[in-house]
Amino acid sequence: MTTGATTHHTSDNPTPSAHHTSQTLLQHVELRLRTLLTTERERWTQVNPRAVVTIDALAHMINSGGKRIRPTYCLTGYLAAGGDPDNPAGATAAAAALEMLHASALIHDDVLDNSHQRRGQPTIHTQHTALHEQQAWQGEPRRFGEGVALLTGNLALVYSEQLMADAPTTVTPEWNTLRSELMIGQYMDVAAAAEFSADPQLSRWIALIKSGRYTIHRPLVIGASAANRADLAPAFEEYGEAIGEAFQLRDDLLDAVGDTADTGKPAGLDLSQHKMTLLLGWAMQRDEHIHTLITQPGHTTEEIRDRLVETGVPKDIEKHIANLVERGCKAITDAPIHPVWRSQLKSLAHQVAYRNT
Repeated sequence: MTTGATTHHTSDNPTPSAHHTSQTLLQHVELRLRTLLTTERERWTQVNPRAVVTIDALAHMINSGGKRIRPTYCLTGYLAAGGDPDNPAGATAAAAALEMLHASALIHDDVLDNSHQRRGQPTIHTQHTALHEQQAWQGEPRRFGEGVALLTGNLALVYSEQLMADAPTTVTPEWNTLRSELMIGQYMDVAAAAEFSADPQLSRWIALIKSGRYTIHRPLVIGASAANRADLAPAFEEYGEAIGEAFQLRDDLLDAVGDTADTGKPAGLDLSQHKMTLLLGWAMQRDEHIHTLITQPGHTTEEIRDRLVETGVPKDIEKHIANLVERGCKAITDAPIHPVWRSQLKSLAHQVAYRNT
């Protein structure tokens, strides 16, 4: 691991490639996640078979796929900062913690959004609601299913903290900020959906702290902090804010006009849950009838989506995403990192901003 501005061969003479190095470290992250969950399952199996239900649910969530965007950015930040690829334990611990935190957020999100599908499979609360019904157990099936999901998400929070304990203490301030921002952003998202008033400025702010910073900006800075390169924080912040917003806007577009077969979750979920996304806020400002279509019964998701397209907002969002990607890439033009990692960050920016899942 580096100190100060000292660099290792990954930054000065990256071999065989930046992508290969990143993928190798991502495999270390996967191993950390699997090892932790396997060890925990073995320990709790000896106590009682029921004790592993939430562990199994979490393991299934972790193993069901996912883009691993947060670990990728964390590791890229570490390597771009000159972190030693031959001694990555602290960085991979931080990256694994970020993925475990993400699993927690997704599980809780599914309950909050009443989503029945995640990554093409039934969500945890849906599975356990159905199990309760099948077994004719006591109590309310939905409360049971949601209870299992909430506890599974909480367990993931505990495990994320365990993983982060193996990272350098230099990452702690950024880690603490990331977690509090995520929780406050989640509440603001719920509150904005309940109020359902068109406020693009508020929508942008919520998206920024709930998704953008948590997905791009802070994982990058955590990675750089693991390599003891706090000097990169300003450039990574500017890059991360722009690309993070582009990431969330793509998410909004995929929900509004995307295909369930691609995304692995129900299309139009934001619309049905009254999520006040920036896309929807802009559309409602242009066409007041959209508010009626969403809030009054008798209107289909397809009808709402067609009306959204007619406003021209999706096209404007695409232009805004392109501007954000350009701004983000420009932010790292003069950052003190090797050109290969600058190129890698630019490549990642396009990947997350123009993805179809």
